[in-house]
Amino acid sequence: MSLNTSIEIASSGMSAQRRRLEVIAANMANAHTTRTAEGGPYRKKLIVFSAAELDKLNGDFAGEFRRQVRKVQIDRVVDDPRPPLEVFDPSHPDADQFGYVRMPNINVVEEMVNMIGAARSYEANLEVVKTSKRMSVAALELGNA
Repeated sequence: MSLNTSIEIASSGMSAQRRRLEVIAANMANAHTTRTAEGGPYRKKLIVFSAAELDKLNGDFAGEFRRQVRKVQIDRVVDDPRPPLEVFDPSHPDADQFGYVRMPNINVVEEMVNMIGAARSYEANLEVVKTSKRMSVAALELGNA
């Protein structure tokens, strides 16, 4: 595997985790949003990842290798299928005739755990990029020695 391949894989992971962090932040920001343009409470968003092929290389071994190795991509962002929570709060402006308010089904602690996981994944991919860069510089120094 070339150093460029490792950087390509790691950078796709960094991009995916950055987008995941954006979605998590939006979920946390809307944890108490009871009214949206679509109607009803905010629906938690979830990221669906998928594997994507790397750019093609010439050569039998290189081509076979690149067919087996994948990078990550965001397939789509979907709404969480879980129903909204119903909270009894008759003083809330969005309460129904029985005093219940439909709230987003977002657990802020769960979102924080997801955020920490996404940040750690981003950092791990960043370390791969940094290590690949150091290896490239070391290889160039060996060639000049």
